[in-house]
Amino acid sequence: MIWVYVAALVLITLAPLVLFAWRAAAQRGRQEAALALHRAQLLELDRDLADGRLVPEEHAGAVLEVQRRLLADASLVEADGRMSGPLPVALTALIVPAAAIALYLAGGFPNFPPKDGDSGQTASQQQAAVAPDPDQEARDDMLIAQLRARLALMDVGSDKWVEGYTILGKAEYSRHRYQAAVDAWKVVMKNHFDPGLAADIGEVLTQAAGYITPEALTYFKRSAAESAPDAPWMKLVVKRLKEAARG
Repeated sequence: MIWVYVAALVLITLAPLVLFAWRAAAQRGRQEAALALHRAQLLELDRDLADGRLVPEEHAGAVLEVQRRLLADASLVEADGRMSGPLPVALTALIVPAAAIALYLAGGFPNFPPKDGDSGQTASQQQAAVAPDPDQEARDDMLIAQLRARLALMDVGSDKWVEGYTILGKAEYSRHRYQAAVDAWKVVMKNHFDPGLAADIGEVLTQAAGYITPEALTYFKRSAAESAPDAPWMKLVVKRLKEAARG
């Protein structure tokens, strides 16, 4: 019976790919699609942090994983965008599931029943079970260096330039390099004021100092003045302003 479900999942998974091949729809480049996805994930994590659904430590850990994937994609050279035709896609639709099934047959146990309680592990327990990679920091340094090199070649003030420095700041923040994060975001703020980014700068300055510094308070106040009342970062800004008022 398991193979009936496997076949059904393969057909469902590959249906959009086959449809894409025959309709020859225009596709976005890999880098652009990846950046759009990661940007949406980062915004959602920021909203969760502002709404109190995530504590700073959980937020930093989740952002770090997103940033690692984002930086890796940002370092790729953009594809030329030409359509490759239906044949390679059709071959992929045949080869990928065949290879996956072959690997499963070689090392899996398709008829072995699952043990009770195997799915009860929490996300924090799963994260703790993953051993740290001693080489990850070196790889992150290399990716950030590549991103900085690309930013140096971009037009100052362009959308991609702004996005790149915003990403750079988030990546540095995820690695607890607060001053580097603030420095990256301040580069953006020199060309265009962003109230959400101002809230981020104020919060990072607060975390780094352990209290709301005068500079952080300035960013919080300006963010509050230039943000919509329902902006996702406003709860955090209002909270910090109240804390500052209490002294």
